[in-house]
Amino acid sequence: MSELHYISAGEALARFRSRELSPVDLMEAVIARAEEVEPTVGAFAQTHFETALAAAREAEARYAGRGEEPRALEGLPVAIKEEEAIEGQPWTLGSLIYKDQVADHTSAFVRRQLDAGAIVHARTTTPEFSCAGFTHSRLWGVTRNPHNPELAVGGSSGGSGASLAAGTATLASGSDIGGSIRMPACANGVVGFKPPYGRVPVDPPFNLDTYCHCGPLARTVADCALYENVLAGPEPTDIHTLRERVVLPDRFEGASGLRVAFSLDLGGWSVDPDVAENTLAVADALREAGALVEEVDLEVPREKVSRAMSIHFATGFGAWLAGLVEAHPDLVSPYVPAVVRSIKEEAGDASALDGWELECELYAPVGSLLERYDALVIPTCRVEGLDAGEDYVERPLVMADGTELHADLEAFTTPVFNVMSRCPVLAVPSGRGARGGPTGVQIAGRTYDDLTVFRLGAALEAVRPWDQWPSTVAHPAGSVDR
Repeated sequence: MSELHYISAGEALARFRSRELSPVDLMEAVIARAEEVEPTVGAFAQTHFETALAAAREAEARYAGRGEEPRALEGLPVAIKEEEAIEGQPWTLGSLIYKDQVADHTSAFVRRQLDAGAIVHARTTTPEFSCAGFTHSRLWGVTRNPHNPELAVGGSSGGSGASLAAGTATLASGSDIGGSIRMPACANGVVGFKPPYGRVPVDPPFNLDTYCHCGPLARTVADCALYENVLAGPEPTDIHTLRERVVLPDRFEGASGLRVAFSLDLGGWSVDPDVAENTLAVADALREAGALVEEVDLEVPREKVSRAMSIHFATGFGAWLAGLVEAHPDLVSPYVPAVVRSIKEEAGDASALDGWELECELYAPVGSLLERYDALVIPTCRVEGLDAGEDYVERPLVMADGTELHADLEAFTTPVFNVMSRCPVLAVPSGRGARGGPTGVQIAGRTYDDLTVFRLGAALEAVRPWDQWPSTVAHPAGSVDR
C-alpha cells in the first residue's frame, strides 16, 4: 500500500534516519487516518494526539542531530493496550467499575517501549478485564473489524489488532492469557507473537501466572521481531524473566531444511472449509520456501485443554473475576459472569496437582513431536470470524458444518499454547474467508526457540506476502453502537 499510515516500522525508521521522512509527518498521517476510520472501527479507548505530536517533534530533532541519539523505536506511533498501566493515564480495564481509575505507575512492559522512543498516541480497547475472544464492553462499545465491520476483531488485544489493520498505529502492544495476542492477529490479518513464558516482563501479580504473556503485534514479521527485541530481557520487578536476552536478527535465514509438522484439527478441533483451505495453502507455501512439511496425526483433546485452563484459572484469574462480579453485579458485561460460571463448573473441586498432571499429559505428545520437527503449524481460529458485538452468551456460534460452540473461546485453538506456555508462537495470516475476514495460523516452536518460528514466518511472508489493508472502512448499516 502507498498510504503513509500503512508504512512498516522498519521502513519508517530507515526513512527517519535518512531524513526522507519526519516523525511528525508520520504521526499526522496516522492521526488523520484515525479521525477518518475510528467512528466505525472504535479501536481506541483514549487518544493522546497533541502530546504525541509534541513528542514527534522532539524525535524529529533527534534525527536532525539535535539532542541525544535516536533510540530503537524513536518517533514511531505505538498504540498500547489499555490493560497496561501508564502513570497519570486512565486505567479502566474496560470496565465501568474502574471508569475513573488513573494509573499510579507505569508497567515495566510499557516503560521499555517509552525508553526506546515509542510515542504512545493512543490506548487500545479490550473486552472487560481482557476475558474474552472478542472486543466490546459497556464502557467502550463495539470494536469492529476494518476488513468487514460486521466481524469481530478478536480479543483481548482486539483494539491493538484492529488499529494495525486500519492503519491507525505502526506497532501495537498485546497480552495473552488464552490467545489474546494471537486471536486478534488472526482476525485482523496481522502478525502477533506470544513469547515463551519469562521472555518479556509482566506486571505483578500476573507475572507469576505461567499462562500470562505480554508481547508485540505488527503488520509484518520483521516489524514484530524489531518490536520484540525492545520488549524482551530480564527485569528486576519480575522474578520469572529469563536472564538470557534473546536478540532476533534484522534478517532471517530461509526455511530450507527446516522440518515442519502441521495439523488441521489436532485430532478433534474441526475447522470451517475456508480455514482448512488456507491452512493447506500455508503448508504449500512453506514447501515452496524449502521447508520439509508433513501433515501429522496429533491428538490434543479439546475437552482436556479446556479443563486444564479452568483448573488453572480457578484460583487466579478466575477468582479475581469472581470477586469483581460478586462485588459489582450490575456494572459488569454479561460475558464476565458467564466466564466465571464456566470456570467454576469445569474446574469443580480439582486441585492444582490435578491441573499440573493434566498439563503434563497434554504436552507429552507435542513435546515428542517437536523432537522430530522444528515447528508445528495449526489454524488459529476454527471459523472465519465471530460477529461484531455478539458475546455468545445467549446464542451459540454455529460452524459451517452445523456444530454449535457455546463459548467464544471454543472457536480458537490458542489456549493449547498457554497450557504449553514455554513454546514460542508466531501468529500470521493464512488468507481470507468468504465474509472478507482474514484467517490465520499459529507457528509453534520448541520451548524457548524463538528464532525458528520467526524464520518460518519470514519465509512464509516472502513466498505468500500479506499486504491487504482496507483503503476505506464502511460503517455497517443500522449500527448505532458507537
